[in-house]
Amino acid sequence: MKKMLFGLFMVSLLVVACQQQAPQAEVVKDVKRVAVMVAEGFHDGEAYMPIGYLTNRGVEVTVIGPSVGEVKAYNSDFTIRIEKAVGDVSVSDFDALILPGGRGPAILRENETVVAFARDFFNSGKPTAAICHGPQVLITAGVLEGKSCTAVGGVQDELVAAGANFLDQSVVLDGNLITSRVPGDLNDFSKAIYEAL
Repeated sequence: MKKMLFGLFMVSLLVVACQQQAPQAEVVKDVKRVAVMVAEGFHDGEAYMPIGYLTNRGVEVTVIGPSVGEVKAYNSDFTIRIEKAVGDVSVSDFDALILPGGRGPAILRENETVVAFARDFFNSGKPTAAICHGPQVLITAGVLEGKSCTAVGGVQDELVAAGANFLDQSVVLDGNLITSRVPGDLNDFSKAIYEAL
């Protein structure tokens, strides 16, 4: 009887040892998702350079705007496709928000849904980045009082009137707020966004 039990024990050990272990699921890194908000008259470089910079580093970028469709840059023949309307997305869909400049922000700030989204996004504490005229959307959203930031020179007076502390620097970080001035600052701007993620 002892030999039979010992034999069964050995067979069971052999069976267990010979079974293939199920492959373990690979650990997938958390893919960061960023929204770039544009409208007709966006600045081509201020939209496309951060998109390229982030995409090349594995970040998933979605272009959002007032409505789905193609919009044209004011400074070139470049166009960009708005993939999702702001009304069809939520703050929880993204890890960061980018507001390029150009003439697009003047259109964006007239749209209550866009302004509410920008306000909610900023207030969530997630990285919110704006360059050139992009901060105009945040001015309208009423979130810049007491914040240090920058923008193109033509927006300086409006920022100060909104209670912001204007700094003439290539990139200004204040909490979750990332701002830059002009296309010449795009490398610093894009890098700051990526590092904030």
